[in-house]
Amino acid sequence: MSSTEPPEARIVAAVPPARPVRVGAGEKLRTASLPGLTMTVRCRPPSASGLPPALFVHGLGGSSQNWSALMELLADRVEGEALDLPGFGDSPPPDDGDYSITGHARAVIRYLDARDRGPVHLVGNSMGGSISTRVAAVRPDLVRTLTLVSPALPELRPQRSAVPTGLLAVPGVTRLFTRMTRDWDAERRTREVMLLTFGNPSLVSQEDFAYAVEEFERRLALPYFWDALSRSARGVVDSYTLGGQHSLWRQAERVLAPTLLVYGGRDQLVSFRMARRANATFRDSRLLTLLDAGHVAMMEYPETVARGMRELLDDVDERDDRESREAWGAAPVSGVDGSGAARG
Repeated sequence: MSSTEPPEARIVAAVPPARPVRVGAGEKLRTASLPGLTMTVRCRPPSASGLPPALFVHGLGGSSQNWSALMELLADRVEGEALDLPGFGDSPPPDDGDYSITGHARAVIRYLDARDRGPVHLVGNSMGGSISTRVAAVRPDLVRTLTLVSPALPELRPQRSAVPTGLLAVPGVTRLFTRMTRDWDAERRTREVMLLTFGNPSLVSQEDFAYAVEEFERRLALPYFWDALSRSARGVVDSYTLGGQHSLWRQAERVLAPTLLVYGGRDQLVSFRMARRANATFRDSRLLTLLDAGHVAMMEYPETVARGMRELLDDVDERDDRESREAWGAAPVSGVDGSGAARG
């Protein structure tokens, strides 16, 4: 498809890689192809027709698989889709090599526009939280509600435990790291990631750990794995330095969508102290804090996060119904008096 053609997504069967990506029970994969951009979309058919759409956006080093548990729990409430961002999961790198937060946000917007899928209940974790914040700020028409799990919003004093991840953004560090860890197998790499991202890694089942190792092995075989990771890390760091209207905190102030903020008390990458600032910045927000959770609460405590989202969606539905009734009452209908009784 040339760049002069309209940006309409072509949904086709996903082409399985040399090592197939895992697809959970009840899930489906499909490929969305747009000019210069191809993304794998993980879908879970809803349990009923007519449910509102939801889109889930993973964080740095993650994939659409990070949302499988939460999407299953919400299958009776939303029609869920989770993206593999360009260069992650089963999606190839973008043609333009743009891994900035703006570049990723543009990919999300282009997908939603091409599918005519908005407004959606938009959900993001970590880097995906930054991306989702930007999408909600610049395209409010695409976002009905916003749920952010440990969003990567700028911190003046990052936690010490987050510094090594930030160093991946420094040119040459990734090459040095791969040399230093060349003897690490996928199992050790997976264990190290879980120690950093989970509040209590011992709660991860052996089966889930084995799946994670298998996925890490698959990704390590991809020639662009480290490049996508380091460039996206650079994109996160660069977004922290932007000022003015492009500042993520300034954009958070502009978000109109009702917002659920989820923070973990044992998060080693996004400081728990940022929860209060975020709650004060997003104009229509509520805060859910999980003291024992780490950086990926939707994977550690999916039932609790799902319950928080249900409450948000229920409140928004009630608000819509109330505003609809008030609008109806404000506009008299011929032949009906204020009590609703027909006039003769």
